[in-house]
Amino acid sequence: MKSIKISALSAAIILSGFASTAAMAADSETVIIGLAGPLTGPSARIGKDLENGAQLAIDDINQQHPTIGGKAVTFKLQSEDDQSDPRTAVAVAQRLVDSGVAGVVGHWNTGTSIPAARVYHDAGIAQVAPVATGHAYTRQGFDTSFRIMGHDDDGGAFAGEYAVNTLKAKRIAVIDDRTAFGQGLADEFIKSLEAQGVKIVDRQYVDDKTVDFSAVLTAIRSKNADLIFFGGVDSQAAPLARRIKQLDMKATLMGAGGFVSQTFLKLAQKEGNGVVALEPGLPVDQMPGGKTFEKAYQSRYHTHIELHAPFAYDATRVLVAAMEKADSVDPSEYLPALRAISYSGVTGQIAFDKEGNLKSPTFTVYKVVDGQWQPQTVLGGVRTY
Repeated sequence: MKSIKISALSAAIILSGFASTAAMAADSETVIIGLAGPLTGPSARIGKDLENGAQLAIDDINQQHPTIGGKAVTFKLQSEDDQSDPRTAVAVAQRLVDSGVAGVVGHWNTGTSIPAARVYHDAGIAQVAPVATGHAYTRQGFDTSFRIMGHDDDGGAFAGEYAVNTLKAKRIAVIDDRTAFGQGLADEFIKSLEAQGVKIVDRQYVDDKTVDFSAVLTAIRSKNADLIFFGGVDSQAAPLARRIKQLDMKATLMGAGGFVSQTFLKLAQKEGNGVVALEPGLPVDQMPGGKTFEKAYQSRYHTHIELHAPFAYDATRVLVAAMEKADSVDPSEYLPALRAISYSGVTGQIAFDKEGNLKSPTFTVYKVVDGQWQPQTVLGGVRTY
């Protein structure tokens, strides 16, 4: 066997290289961002959509080779499944806190975000909700809670005004699914109607697992409603739309959050035509970075955006942007920067009011035409807080 001779100079160079590598390793850090949402169960498609959006953000950030606090930083996403269940969400929140995450993107709905928010607040870390539109989420007084889209007080108000002024509805019935989101949204919609001098003709209740709407629709039909507002999400709105058509009811079905998805179109089929829905945010192709994001999403995951991926992307990016601005991944240091941030995201300009709500939120009204969601008008925008 041949022996290899290494000169003193060569040895010094090699050792120096090892030392440099060790020094670089010592000056690098892995920072974990938590993602909480429904990754299993009926809403798993939405949870996966959120996870995909957040992971794209992490990948884009890491490609920029960020340096924070004098160290090279690599971000990593830790996803946890809250099953869209409030009790599970609390356990998930505690697990993320115990894992040492620097901040959290989540949860998906209001019912999980509200109880989880206290866990994050007590731990002193930021929770940036990409959705969670119930206003109650940011009304708990926690300075660690933020949201990336408009809340239901605004959404309900806009929906009520659109129903009366544009759709010219006069006899309006309301159904809600008794969740924090659905019931809260229905309440705000009714407040908007009452402010316009309109009283609803009926209010019915289901739960978030109802699939047969025959009983509530029979009651509503007797009241001759010309518009039915549903506080709930796409997986229930679709069978509701189908049953309305099967009963030969002439009422327009309207929602305000959680309707505009490919899942609704697939489940509702031709009976979905004519359904109207108001959604927070701009249509993807009108978002400042929407077209680029959609192309990257489809290239990476070989599927369409289900619902809220761009908002999860921006929730992740704005959280990291605050860390970079504060030059620290310590929540006590980056939280003030997050509260004061003004960030140009894929979905639009992101800045927060004193409660952690998105300033200047926009909402888009969609209608199903020939089996596709088509934007009708954009509402909201610049306003003073």
